[in-house]
Parts: sequence; C-alpha cells; structure tokens
Amino acid sequence: MDGVSGKPIVYIISDSIGETAEFVVKAVASQYDSGNVEIRRVPFVIDTEKVRQVMEEAHQAGGMVAYTLVLPELRRVVEEEAARHGIPTADIMGPTMDAFARIMHKDPYLEPGRVRRMDEEYFRRVEAVEFAVKYDDGKDPRGLLLAEVVLIGVSRTSKTPLSMYLAHRRLLAANLPLVPEVDPPEELFWIPPKKIVGLVIDPKQLRSIRQERLNALGLDAHASYASMERIVTELEHARRIMKQLGCTVFDVSHKAVEEVANQIMQMINGG
Repeated sequence: MDGVSGKPIVYIISDSIGETAEFVVKAVASQYDSGNVEIRRVPFVIDTEKVRQVMEEAHQAGGMVAYTLVLPELRRVVEEEAARHGIPTADIMGPTMDAFARIMHKDPYLEPGRVRRMDEEYFRRVEAVEFAVKYDDGKDPRGLLLAEVVLIGVSRTSKTPLSMYLAHRRLLAANLPLVPEVDPPEELFWIPPKKIVGLVIDPKQLRSIRQERLNALGLDAHASYASMERIVTELEHARRIMKQLGCTVFDVSHKAVEEVANQIMQMINGG
C-alpha cells in the first residue's frame, strides 16, 4: 500500500536524527525518480517496541525500511520483523561497522548519536577559538560579559596562549591586560569573581621574558618595559586590582601553559 501521496514509502529508523540514512536514501532514489518516493524519518528510536511499531506500519504501507541503529538488539528486531513480514530493509551502518571491526581490532562504542556529539564539540571548539581571537587583549570590553572565564594580568603573563588553549577545550575565554596608566573597563567589575582569573609571575622571570621579547622585535632590551622598577610597579598595580575584584590568582612562574590551563579548568568546573 502506498502513502497518502500514492508514492512508495521509505521509513528511516534511527537512534539519532536519521540524516545519514536519509542522505543515502535520497542518493539512491535519485537513480530512479526521487520525486516518486515518500520518505518518513523516525528519529531517536531507543526501544524495541518503537521498532516493532514502525515495522508494522511499513508492512501495512507496503514500504521499505532503511535504518542506522548502533545497538545490536534494535538491529536484530528490525531484521526479525522484516523477515516475518517480508519487508525490504537496508542496514546503512551495519556492514561498514563490521568492516571496521576487522581493521580496528576493538569493539565499537555502540553509543547512539555519537557523530552528532562529535560534530557539536567541533563547532563549539571553533566558536571558542573565534571568541578568544575576537576578545584577545581587551579589544572589546563587551566580550568580558560573554566569556566563561576572563584572564587578567600584566603583559607577558601568558594570557593569550592560555586563552587559546582554553578555547581548544571549548571554553569561551577573554583576556585583559592590566596597566597602571589605564583604568580597567567597568565591565570587569560586573563579572562574578569566580569567572575571573588573575595571573601573576616572578618579577625576575618576567624581566627575562620581556627582554627576550624586545630582542626579538629588534628593540632596546633595556627599555623601561623590561626594567625591574617598571615590572614591580605593574605587578603591584595588578595585585591591587585582583584583590579589589576578589578573584582567584594563579602564579604562572616557571609553569607550562598546559599546567596553568588545567588548574583553571578545574576551578571553572568546580574541581
């Protein structure tokens, strides 16, 4: 029996949203006359009773079933019902999973919707990286209010590398330099202290880092930027701001970016 439209019906059963199976079905249908096929997608199927219900409907409609199911018990029910009613079926994922098993030498996760979650994680990471670039170095104070974590500190305390590392961990990170001659933007004081991380560093190490930076730029390594007097003034100013904010302070002296980032992640996650 055809559908209401009078066209053959292809039922798509999926434990996720079913877009993979629908793409394959449409590609195959195009080799016939895709306009003469009705596709009915049944997403997020997680129990055998629902599978039997759809298979019965397909039997009554005289249609076929294409499915992307990773759980073996659901795939088994599809094939049992198909054999009982003579329903044509197409297992979209099964044969490929079986082939993978022969080269991967490990069992599959068998987690429905895993591809979609991986895609979501990827796009979340891209979004976080774009955010870190856009709101790096205090370019736009409005980003401080949108961030999940705000890094503050004097120049050369690894604010940008930390922001990018956290972005790759899918955190929206903004950073802001603290300079004695420039008042912090008012937005900084609107943020809950638990979302702010102050970064401090040993003055001698900071002096060495700044001198190397000046040399790399072809500038005078003895400029005030790298003088101990200037560095101490900046750090004292930064600590006053951090105390005023009541934020957590991390000492980044002689620590790798990864180590500090992991500490920040633990803090943000309540660890």
